[in-house]
Amino acid sequence: MTTSPRTSPTTSTSTTDRVPLRIDLDPGPPSGPLDGAWWPQSRDLQVEAADLVDHFPADAGRVERLLFSRPDWDAPGDEPSLHRITAARGPVKVGSFPGDDTHVMVVKMSSRRQLRLLVVPSTCEPDRAARLMRQAADPTNTSVAAMLLGPDETDRAAPSDD
Repeated sequence: MTTSPRTSPTTSTSTTDRVPLRIDLDPGPPSGPLDGAWWPQSRDLQVEAADLVDHFPADAGRVERLLFSRPDWDAPGDEPSLHRITAARGPVKVGSFPGDDTHVMVVKMSSRRQLRLLVVPSTCEPDRAARLMRQAADPTNTSVAAMLLGPDETDRAAPSDD
């Protein structure tokens, strides 16, 4: 799977069925609407955000905070949205967008840099996910998340209430 070109992948140790962090980052300075892509393994924000924080490419910096889109993640019961996740390195603040920005995760770094990552749906087919990740991390990309994914994936971001 695609990983950051600046680091080799590391394996998550939380469970035996996890695969290395699936992330692809634009190697240069911010140049478009997205700075890369991340393909989580589930819709569990606590598990996936902790994996992202714990295995984020070290040479990209230290993750300080995450901003997520609520439709991309399963809400546990009637619980309110998470305000913090617990990673191996300790707690990390998280928040959600006031409006919908489906399939985007903003990663705020300790350097004050903000990375906008396409969140590839966990159910995406591997070939399509790899293509989407390459496109999002391409320095010449001018497409926002919804344009890359198309209406099919954007519509399936949140489970239906029907």
